[in-house]
Amino acid sequence: MSKYQAIQESAYEANMQLPKLGLVLFTFGNVSAADRSLGVFAIKPSGIAYEDLSPKKMVIVDFDGKTVEGDLRPSSDTLTHAVLYRHWQNIGGIAHTHSVYATAWAQSLRSIPIFGTTHADHTTADIPCAPPMNDEMIKGNYEYETGFQIINELKEKGLTYEEMEMILAGNHAPFTWGKTPQKAVYNSAVLESIAKMALLTEQVNANAPRLKEALIKKHFERKHGPDSYYGQSPS
Repeated sequence: MSKYQAIQESAYEANMQLPKLGLVLFTFGNVSAADRSLGVFAIKPSGIAYEDLSPKKMVIVDFDGKTVEGDLRPSSDTLTHAVLYRHWQNIGGIAHTHSVYATAWAQSLRSIPIFGTTHADHTTADIPCAPPMNDEMIKGNYEYETGFQIINELKEKGLTYEEMEMILAGNHAPFTWGKTPQKAVYNSAVLESIAKMALLTEQVNANAPRLKEALIKKHFERKHGPDSYYGQSPS
């Protein structure tokens, strides 16, 4: 058994969830799974159709973005993943899609306002949209700089990567992350749903108000607070 088998299988399973959840089209998107003890992550190979994937085709890459094992070229977004893993020590999975509604907000260069309790169940802030990087960054190491585009926007908004596990890269598309690749995919699906609901909210009422603070606090804390009561208690 390869020492990378576990993260290859985890990355494969997470990637296969993207088309099942309607988050990708053709070869769009990718998920990675990290092993901190080995200092590597497994990521989808570039341009390979989902139906042609297998655990063994997941490429093993270090946190500098260099291929450690695998014959296929890793995702073109590999360096973005590498930057985030290197700077954020408590994440184990990253997902990137071009899902329709979240990408529409990214292309509009708008953060997603917190309109309702579904949004507040997952975060207490608007989902930020990072502004497009400058021309010098675009012409340089683009995917590497995308990682810092994401990191810098969270800092600008006063958010940590642990309290905000999703972001829109302006003019580009969403990135999400979590302690596991499965949580990163979950966050991608949640983000897409929130993005769709926010768009419909503005269509129904262009002046819809932001969710009031009492409801934001209540819905977030009942799931994530010290006295949370959502779900079942551990046996």
